[in-house]
Amino acid sequence: MNTSRKYGFTTANVHADHQKPIEHASILRPIHNSVTFGYADSRQLAEVFQGKQPGYRYARQGNPSISALEDKITQMEDGIATVCFASGMAAIGAVPLTLLRAGDHVVSSAFLFGNTSSIWQTIAHHGITVDQVDATDVNNVEAALKPSTRMVYVETVGNPRTQVADLKRIGELCAARGLLFVVDNTMTSPYLFRPKAVCASLSINSLTKSINGHGNAMGGAITDTGMFDWSQYPNIFDGIKKQPQAQWGAAQIRVRGLRDFGACLAPETAHRISTGAETLALRMDRTCANALAVAQMLEADNRVKSVYYPGLASHPQHRLASELFRAYGSMFSFELQDGIDCFDYLNRLKLAIPASNLGDTRTLAIPVAHTIYAEAGPEARAKMGIADSLIRVSMGIEDTADLLDDFGQALSA
Repeated sequence: MNTSRKYGFTTANVHADHQKPIEHASILRPIHNSVTFGYADSRQLAEVFQGKQPGYRYARQGNPSISALEDKITQMEDGIATVCFASGMAAIGAVPLTLLRAGDHVVSSAFLFGNTSSIWQTIAHHGITVDQVDATDVNNVEAALKPSTRMVYVETVGNPRTQVADLKRIGELCAARGLLFVVDNTMTSPYLFRPKAVCASLSINSLTKSINGHGNAMGGAITDTGMFDWSQYPNIFDGIKKQPQAQWGAAQIRVRGLRDFGACLAPETAHRISTGAETLALRMDRTCANALAVAQMLEADNRVKSVYYPGLASHPQHRLASELFRAYGSMFSFELQDGIDCFDYLNRLKLAIPASNLGDTRTLAIPVAHTIYAEAGPEARAKMGIADSLIRVSMGIEDTADLLDDFGQALSA
């Protein structure tokens, strides 16, 4: 592949494997299942372990198949380094685990995936404090900052109510204050949005979702965008500082998050995700178009109380989303009018599958309060604006007319 010119997103994605030589003239980079790596010269082995020359030590910290996926994600995010994990939650958990210490403070969006909020509760028992605020307005984030604040953490689009964080202005605030700005990009993907554009330090993706896109592999990734000056960050271990300064963040995440805790991705899974990622842009164009069409249809129906989708002009952050994203995403949620049972509605759908997960090729729908937020309880759900009738939809790549017909007939019945 000629690297002297700048290619489009999909062209660069499809040909990412060919940035480096592939053995035996293979078009696809092969799967390397080796856990251990031997060297003819024991001195070379020692230098690899000491980071003095490139190479693989043990598969918990890296493997050629996983490296190929990491290179692809780094390219997609226009970053400088990526570390892959066994799941999106492993990647998210690695951030406070490897980069924060007792006494540190985090300002986080209040509009988070439920398990991410659970992680903040867990780390609070280890001497790290977290304040969760409405991140749709940078003023709320700024008001929560303390002298001990090390990190600001947000999702691009909240799950399931689709609140859009004030990403650009939060990025400017973090840059001015020297704070680590971490953005979970899962709901948008690197195709719709690159957190680097808003000065994010780290971008997190659940590879399970849109990047893989086929509901058959689980993984997560943290990408260093190259926008943060790690030399000013006080929590870098001395051993990490032997490496090039720009790599300190990714190196510490890899060593402390993979070597020490072992949440490593399997080579076969990395290969499957890498192959699925080749069609990310094609799938996102279709799923975003489907989401907008169905959301507009539901909003116009008087049997629907509310629809939450950034692509609708009625959405509180519609203008902000239009400025930030290539399109508005493949997920939306909606509430039915009182008296319409959400279970009965879901059971009448013929194409949408009652199931969890996001970013699949198939349309998935789930009753939020009774499933993924059941553990939160009614009081917490009320604070988050999650009504008992709220249904979350992850749009697939089915034909738009068929989806409109399906969601419409379920209302008519």
